[in-house]
Amino acid sequence: MDAAPGREFGEEGARLTYGTYLRLPQLLSQQLPESDPPAHDELLFITIHQVYELWFQQLLFELEGAREAMLQGRLAWARHLLRRVATIEDVLVRQVAVIETMTPQDFLEFRHRLAPASGFQSVQFRELEFVSGHKDPAFLQRFRGLTQDERARLERRLGEPTLWDAYLTVLERAGLPVGEEDAVRAALLAVARDRLRFAEPWELAEGLIEHDEQQAAWRSRHVAMVERQIGTKSGTGGSSGAPYLRSRLELRFYPLLWELRGAL
Repeated sequence: MDAAPGREFGEEGARLTYGTYLRLPQLLSQQLPESDPPAHDELLFITIHQVYELWFQQLLFELEGAREAMLQGRLAWARHLLRRVATIEDVLVRQVAVIETMTPQDFLEFRHRLAPASGFQSVQFRELEFVSGHKDPAFLQRFRGLTQDERARLERRLGEPTLWDAYLTVLERAGLPVGEEDAVRAALLAVARDRLRFAEPWELAEGLIEHDEQQAAWRSRHVAMVERQIGTKSGTGGSSGAPYLRSRLELRFYPLLWELRGAL
């Protein structure tokens, strides 16, 4: 049947299909195991990590949106995006259970093929940390396998405002001091003690701390999974493995928001 005039939806529109819109042939051709003979669980391993990178891309998109919304004074939209971020991060934490269906013995069938590749090299994950507020310029020196494009992306993240910078702008526009750290502490306390007057700054602070908490939950869940899979073995990228991951468990993007709880 010919498409109805002006019809752009349904099969009558004949403009897109599910597969062409999602580019499924290209997407489903990107899982290429390295093991020979093929190890059954390598496809699972690749799929899980590719899915993580897709979610990292989405998280960066939403965090950038939340940051820009705060800088522009669109606080309700910023809070909406931070809620979405927390929901996605909950999926990331739960997704670890899928890779734990792979036994250590099954992982060892192809693990030797991965070196020197490592999750440590995830540029998008470092971008997430930089945008969130934990900028670590030393990463650019520690990881020598960066492409020119990846290095440029990280350098750009180092130079741009963080979510915390955007939140300080929100406090300043609300008439609160944000100069020295003690002034910021006083501002946060004022917001917490007068949630009627400072409802939007308070809700944003809760959104930021939820993002921080979900990231902490992911790090904790991740290190437990690594210990379950490889114990105390070194990482394929040359790191100490689980001990390195454990050293990052105390990382906080917004320490003043956590400190605030003790001051109330």
